[in-house]
Amino acid sequence: MNLRGPAVLLTAALIALHATPAMAANILTNPGFESGLSGWSCTGGQVVSSPVHGGSRALQATPQGSDYARCQQVVTVRPNTTYQLSAWVQGDYVFLGATGTGVNASTWGAPGGAWGQLRTSFTTGASTTSVSVHVNGWYGQGAYHADDVVLDGPGGTPDTQAPSVPGGLSAGGATSSSLTLSWSASTDNVGVAHYELSRDNGAPVTVTGTSHQATGLAASTTYRFKVRACDAAGNCSAYTPEASGTTTGGGGGPSKRLMVGYLHASFANGSGYIRMSDVPGEWDIINLAFGEPTSVTSGDIRFRQCPAAECPNVEPEADFIAAIRAKQAQGKKVLISIGGQNGQVQLTTPAARDKFVESVAAIIDRYGLDGLDIDFEGHSLYLNPGDTSLANPATPVIVNLIAALKSLKSRYGAAFTLTMAPETFFVQLGYQFYGPGPNGAADSRSASYLPVIHAMRNDLTLLHVQDYNSGPIKGLDDQYHTMGGHDFHVAMTDMLLAGFPIMGNPANVFPPLRQDQVAIGLPASVNAGNGFTTVAEVQKAFDCLAKGTNCGTYRPRGVYPGLRGLMAWSINWDRYNGYEFSRSHRAYLNALN
Repeated sequence: MNLRGPAVLLTAALIALHATPAMAANILTNPGFESGLSGWSCTGGQVVSSPVHGGSRALQATPQGSDYARCQQVVTVRPNTTYQLSAWVQGDYVFLGATGTGVNASTWGAPGGAWGQLRTSFTTGASTTSVSVHVNGWYGQGAYHADDVVLDGPGGTPDTQAPSVPGGLSAGGATSSSLTLSWSASTDNVGVAHYELSRDNGAPVTVTGTSHQATGLAASTTYRFKVRACDAAGNCSAYTPEASGTTTGGGGGPSKRLMVGYLHASFANGSGYIRMSDVPGEWDIINLAFGEPTSVTSGDIRFRQCPAAECPNVEPEADFIAAIRAKQAQGKKVLISIGGQNGQVQLTTPAARDKFVESVAAIIDRYGLDGLDIDFEGHSLYLNPGDTSLANPATPVIVNLIAALKSLKSRYGAAFTLTMAPETFFVQLGYQFYGPGPNGAADSRSASYLPVIHAMRNDLTLLHVQDYNSGPIKGLDDQYHTMGGHDFHVAMTDMLLAGFPIMGNPANVFPPLRQDQVAIGLPASVNAGNGFTTVAEVQKAFDCLAKGTNCGTYRPRGVYPGLRGLMAWSINWDRYNGYEFSRSHRAYLNALN
């Protein structure tokens, strides 16, 4: 697009700042974004409390790559009628327009940091019954703001008739990671704007044709699909009956199920100290607990072996390092775990971010470790008011942690092992709450791990959410599930593998993780944490998830044969309990492969 001559266009497009627009009838829904993004469909957009033109909220959106960060709304209009469209905007190159049958209105301006008003108009054609009003930015131009969008004119008669149900849905063309879906077009004359395809009852994806290739699937896995037709006014048909498809084998599941355990390397905690050389062979990943900061906001992480006064049998550092090498020679991974119950880490500044990278790397290098486990709890992570974008978070403690993890991954390369152990409060609670919420009344820490997990999903080795020390959590069946039984583990794990709409918003979805990236986190004994689950109940949950058998009242959205394994807090408490966890579950997992 030719963007020369902005000063000339601004003369026509930008009206005097903060002038009150004359309105006869604004037919847009939520024109000032006071109700969040309700009524709008946005990419890269969020609602902020500053700056605003009117009221207490405004839109902020940031173009990314080839995306303009468009925010749009479909509205019914009358044929052969003239409409006035306006919006107050800030930023470099902000566009306002409307499209529809016979309608293609557009204007733009570059008001910079001051509010300026964009205005245009259009006349609908004889058959125009709806238009899509939009505001967006431009390539590489940074964030823009918009507020008080007005479509001035008479509303149309609402279209309430949905298209007919599509037919003939089938799933074929299977590979080890994809399936091809196809269906017959809706047959009535209402007019289909798009189709919505749902996998395993998850949030639907929008498809403009009558076929779609579902990619990123696990091998040897059965998936269920259904599709519906939607018109431009947002009316959708009922879904088709489900069609199932199964991916082929090869490359989808793990070559070995993993057992992850935390070793009390810096403290005893009543369970007794275990030397590294004495860690049983059942454990595949050994997380050294814990590296902790010198202060909450310093980013300076330190690790030391348990002092002899607390752990009389602690080995010399040279023996500790030699034992790590011996475990690695057996194919084990040894990681430093950062945080824990007492290790609050808030990377509020770039300086803290850089110190975190430097100090964690120093620990990894000193002991020759394979990577890092993030076990941030308490008040380490939170979301600021208005920070609602999963893909583009703005809260410093989130942004700086993501940058630090990417830096460490870049430093150590593809072999770097990255795991995370958040509590359910910081992940699955996002189905209901995300940060402080629209009215600012929710806990700002709610689901604050989600943007970190999402940003690192291509580099994440394993996510093992702590299915313990948790309150009741609502699952994808919209029922609350309580820890301690197999249904809780099935429901919580299903959310990670099926994905879920954040705060129930289908336009803001946490996408599913790969099956090989997910393990179930558990206490190793009744002494280790609230929510202990018996061996039989754990294996019943794993059967349900990995084989589709032995399920209870909760039915997962799919079957997940690639589910990677189990995590336990802790190796020390497992020994204290006679190795019931590691020996029972190692035998069970081995029998699954």
